[in-house]
Amino acid sequence: MNIDKEIDTRGLNCPLPILKAKKALAELKSGQTLKVVSTDAGSVRDFQAFAKQTGNELVEQTTAGVDFVHVLRRR
Repeated sequence: MNIDKEIDTRGLNCPLPILKAKKALAELKSGQTLKVVSTDAGSVRDFQAFAKQTGNELVEQTTAGVDFVHVLRRR
């Protein structure tokens, strides 16, 4: 999968990972992808809700050790 931008939000708790993702998505063009790496376990459901509310597509969510990885496609 081609990732256009990646942000590291490790160590940040809700709502900071979402806020940083929102800002990063605003810098992308429609159809581009954003990868967000977080250590906040609550980010899994937060990003699901964020995608539904904003119309951006949540392409993938994975867990790698203590990291939660979210890939979003800009609407």
